[in-house]
Amino acid sequence: MTDSTIADFPVERLIGRRRSDDNWTAAAVSRPRKRTGAAFAQYRSHPWAKVVPLTFSVAIVVVLCIGWLNRDESSLTPKSGIGYWLGIAGSLLMLLLLVYPLRKRIRSLHVIGTVAFWFRAHMILGLFGSVLILWHANFRLGSVNSNVALVALLVVATSGICGRYLYGKIHHGLYGRKAVVREILADMEALKGHISANLPVAHRTIAQLDAFARLGTAAPAGVVAGFIFWPVISWRGRLVRTRLIADARRVISLEGRRFGQSRKVQRQRLAVVADLVSLHVAAVKKAAAFAFYERLFSLWHFLHVPLFLLLVVVAIIHIFAAHFF
Repeated sequence: MTDSTIADFPVERLIGRRRSDDNWTAAAVSRPRKRTGAAFAQYRSHPWAKVVPLTFSVAIVVVLCIGWLNRDESSLTPKSGIGYWLGIAGSLLMLLLLVYPLRKRIRSLHVIGTVAFWFRAHMILGLFGSVLILWHANFRLGSVNSNVALVALLVVATSGICGRYLYGKIHHGLYGRKAVVREILADMEALKGHISANLPVAHRTIAQLDAFARLGTAAPAGVVAGFIFWPVISWRGRLVRTRLIADARRVISLEGRRFGQSRKVQRQRLAVVADLVSLHVAAVKKAAAFAFYERLFSLWHFLHVPLFLLLVVVAIIHIFAAHFF
């Protein structure tokens, strides 16, 4: 947006009325941020929300590294002693993974806990069970049936980690309700209303956001095309956000000089607009990614279930062979 465009724009529409009281203005510009804080929280990044998963992941990696580095010096053996019981414990944990799909499909099992609880347990038990079985094998290959069981376990565990990532992409948080596209589009419309109320000459900003939204909701249907389309949307989102915030800074600065607003108030107004624009861009990107990740998740689920059933069969054969042959 150029300065000439701003100068030619009617003053009444530019600011509505003069706001000389900095305290009143500061309170006015802070209200939209408070209103949007809770309503659009799912589009914000929350660094602390990643602390627990990151800590858990680091702990798993450390335990695996300790076992791998000490495999030559360890006295563990899968046939007896602690190594044997680690295998039993790991097998029991893997068997408990069946509770989640049963709880999800059989309503009468609601007495044993919620689906969300067993979803958490399914992931955590799967990782713990895999770690115990790797320690049980002392990070070494053995007989043919043992190797087949170990490979099947690693494939299913890796598949589970991929599924966890895809699940998070199509839900509000890890265990929240599913994020349908029409809800995201409704949020985008609400955000445009907030932007119009807080940015002078907002029609140019809204037009650019609408153009970006049309691009984001026109995502290709194919998975391969989606892999190409997603980086383009991310790059365009950063470009649109940077350009619109720069335009808002010029508009607010001009208005501040013309009507004597302090720099503090100008910064507060710019922070509100930048927050709203960032939320809108994030909502468009989420809408663009939703269909793509949902197709990937469906494909993953189609493959993960038979892989898990294969693991159960292979594990039973391995246990039977280890005890009777």
